[in-house]
This record gives sequence, structure tokens and C-alpha cells, in this order.
Amino acid sequence: MDGRAATRPPNWRLPRTLPGAAIFLAQFAAILGMLFIQEQPAGDVVLIPEDRTADQKENGLNDKASSMDQAGVLQPALTWHAPTMVTAAWRLFKNLVKQPFYAIYLRRLRAKSENWNHPRHLGIIMDGNRRFARQLGLFDSLAGHQKGADKLHEVLSWCRRTGVRVVTVWSFSLDNFERSTDEVDGLLELFERKAREMAEGDEVHEHKIRVRFIGRTELLPESLQREIRNVEKVTANYDNLILNIAMAYGGREEITDAFRTYVTARVDRGEDLETVLANLDHATLEPHLYTSGQPDPDLILRTSGEIRLSGFMLWQSCHSEFYFCDTNWPAFREIDFLRALRAYDERQRRFGR
Repeated sequence: MDGRAATRPPNWRLPRTLPGAAIFLAQFAAILGMLFIQEQPAGDVVLIPEDRTADQKENGLNDKASSMDQAGVLQPALTWHAPTMVTAAWRLFKNLVKQPFYAIYLRRLRAKSENWNHPRHLGIIMDGNRRFARQLGLFDSLAGHQKGADKLHEVLSWCRRTGVRVVTVWSFSLDNFERSTDEVDGLLELFERKAREMAEGDEVHEHKIRVRFIGRTELLPESLQREIRNVEKVTANYDNLILNIAMAYGGREEITDAFRTYVTARVDRGEDLETVLANLDHATLEPHLYTSGQPDPDLILRTSGEIRLSGFMLWQSCHSEFYFCDTNWPAFREIDFLRALRAYDERQRRFGR
């Protein structure tokens, strides 16, 4: 046995014919595909190691070196240090291998989803816009917010395709007013522009989407309030899908506002406070919630790897299922969406019984 034969692994046979070479390459590509497109088990979340600092988490310096956009294109998670040529070449190679397998996997998930039990009401905490921008090396966080706003249109199309009838998205919390003046002003201008585009564009009218804004919208600039009132007015009679946009929203504040409205309405009818409190229960309070008349969310999804609700729909989420996705919102893909629906389908909802 010569030196070359001695170094060859046992039972390894190189293909000697063209068909054999084709089979060999197909098998090799299949193995790579299985390695690079690893399917997360339904409902799994990726936990953040405890030894990472808060600054590392905030700046997106996580253990994942990359994320993918909706087309399956690998997007490098840029840190403050440029990747080496070897790393860049490796990522490019993985991207080339991953493309066809992503499409195959997506088609398979779509086909399977036709037999799943889908949520009627989906709540979404759209988190990770700023981290997404930093991962692309962008220092302006508003670029990430713009990408996040654009992503919503795509996710709504997935919801329509899978029969989701109500979607509630959290766009801006009351706590977000504490961010820098530049970021808050930029966000409010973005919201105003997007509200105008919804009212004047084709999407909501073509698909009969009713748009509602929930929260303490009286705290928003008057120009934004005008656009909100307009889009709510022009879509008021649509019922194919309801889109609730939580803006200047807080879950505690929603419950507080509902209680205040309930008490005020009863007192105005001439009831004394003792009678008002005696008649108070969850059924009498629910008509005063922001989402009155709608089903409670069956599934609440949060992106960016954070594992908390942060006050989102505290009252309505009593029996909701939760799904936490590690992907930042602007990079959220249809396979991430379908995995969430699959996880929901696999849950056994007993409602305490």
C-alpha cells in the first residue's frame, strides 16, 4: 500500500464515473444542507449565556455570527471588528449552500401548515430593530426602525395566507418616550408617514384590512393623531383582517384606563361607588379594554431573543401561548413565522381544565 492509499479514510471510495461523481456531490451537498439549515425544535428559544455583559447584549455582540433576511440571504452580524478573509469566505460558502435548501424547507413548512390549527389572534412584540441596524454596521438606529416598519407588510401577507384574523403589534411603548430626543422624533415622523401610506396606499384597501391604534394616543403629536384618525376612518368598514397597532401603549395603563372608564360610566349613570365596586368583575371590565369586542390573543410572539412580555397585553394574555424567536424583527423570515405557528399547533391548550 503506497503513502497516498495509507492516508485515505477506511471505506472511502472516490467516484470513478460521471454518474458516480454526481451522486457523490449530491450526497455531499445534502449533508452540508442538513448542517447549515438546522431546524430548531418547535418552541425552542436560544438562551443568552450568563457571562455576557449587558453592553454586549445591547450592542448585538452575541454568539450568533449571522442572521438571514426573508429571502434566505445570510446577513453578517457585524461587530466593531472587521471579519477576517477566512471568516468572510466561510460565510459566503455557507450562503451559497444554504440557498436551495432554504427554499425547499420553506415549501415543506408551507405544505404542512395547511393542516395546522392556526391562531385567530396573533400578538407580536416587534423587537430588535436597533440591534439589527448595528449588526449591519449602521450607526443610525432609525434605519433599523424603517426596516422593521417595512417587515410588517410582509408579515401581514403571511397572516392573510394562514387565516389569522386579528394581528396586534407593539410599535411604541410609553417607556420608549424616554429614549433620546432624536430617536423619538424620528420614530414619530416614521409612524406619521406610515399611517399616511396605509390610508392612501393599496394594501389595506385591496385586502380589506381594518387599522386601529390602541394606547394613549393623545400623548402623540397632533399631526400624527390626524393621520391615525384618518386611516382608522377610511378602513372602519373592513373586516377581512383587523390590525391593532399599539402605540404609546402600556399594559398596566390599559387596565388602569379600563377601570377608570368603567367607574366613570357607572357614576355618570347615577350609581353610587359602593354599587359600582360590587358589580365589578372581569366581564364588566373587558368592554372597556382597548381590544374590546375582539378575541384574546391565542399566540404572542416576540423577536430578538428577549424572553419577557414587558407589559404587552397583560389582561388579554391570560391564556395565550408564547413563542420567543432569536431573530431580530427586521430579519424575521417566513420560516420563523411558520415555526411559531407549528409550535402553537403542537401546544395542548386546556384553559385550566
